[in-house]
Amino acid sequence: MITISIDVMGGDYGPSVTVPASLKILATYPQLNLILVGDSAQLQSWLNAHSYDANRLVIQHASQCVEMGESPSQALRNKKDSSMRVAINLVKEGKAQACVSAGNTGALMATARFVLKMLPGIDRPGIISTFPTEQPNKNMRMLDLGANVDSSAENLMQFAVMGSVLTSAVDNIPAPKVYLLNIGEEEIKGNEQVKRTAQLLENSKWINYAGYIEGDAIYQGDADVVVCDGFVGNVALKTSEGVAIFIRKLMKEAFMRNWFTQLIGMMSKPILKSFIQRIDPARYNGASFIGLQGIVIKSHGGATIQGFAHAIEEAMIEVEKNIPERIRYEVEQLLKLTLPPISE
Repeated sequence: MITISIDVMGGDYGPSVTVPASLKILATYPQLNLILVGDSAQLQSWLNAHSYDANRLVIQHASQCVEMGESPSQALRNKKDSSMRVAINLVKEGKAQACVSAGNTGALMATARFVLKMLPGIDRPGIISTFPTEQPNKNMRMLDLGANVDSSAENLMQFAVMGSVLTSAVDNIPAPKVYLLNIGEEEIKGNEQVKRTAQLLENSKWINYAGYIEGDAIYQGDADVVVCDGFVGNVALKTSEGVAIFIRKLMKEAFMRNWFTQLIGMMSKPILKSFIQRIDPARYNGASFIGLQGIVIKSHGGATIQGFAHAIEEAMIEVEKNIPERIRYEVEQLLKLTLPPISE
């Protein structure tokens, strides 16, 4: 059995999304137990309208909630009984094997790092998530997507190791091809941080480093892992999500222009539905805070029920694959051979 704690109060929509998504996943996976963390009165009122297995779903009361715009430092100091903090505490205490939250990203990262601590040998956590590619049934993973605005070459090297380990375990790829995001593929391109990282990756015998990759090539399907700092990664993530929404809107406007285009739209509906599903950000929702001594999955704050359900599924997979322990082992074996000590 897998037990996952859910920060039910987090996100833009709170229990109206997180509770139905939890019940949907609970009904789909008989090996799953859930701990819903939040205001017990609110949660019970939501659950009363549904039937569920009370042996596999329990409520853990939390008297506070971290707001989406709240300062991470304030949340860490003043919200010790928040649904976010309690859900992470359950992982620390061994009562849950993973935590899922759609709450404030900065507060979630700060709280997770404070409570769970970093894996030995890892200086900073990273945020990694899945992106679709042109190749059918082929995705790629990118990190860091916003945990660290500024990262050293050594940090990026660690991200490459962690991303490679996770991708190998979850996506069953023996030697994932790791690329470094840059403004060109030539060796002379890029800033000093990127050039230094490339040197470290090239000198590593343990990572399948494939070179630089430009932003317009990350969706072609050649890369299994794309590494960048959090500033660049977050811009790439939000831009990709915006483009997907933009394309859907343009297609809808085009097919609703007149009766003839509406008729074409109806005839093309199965193809259009498949296309929209393939680029739908909700399908790839669920970013992992990698490098922690525990599994924490961040859902998009505005995720739909389906999107939040995907985030819970990502948590389940990482529990089944024992991702933190795999990373711990690989870091002990690999980083000590490839990196100099990182100064504080």
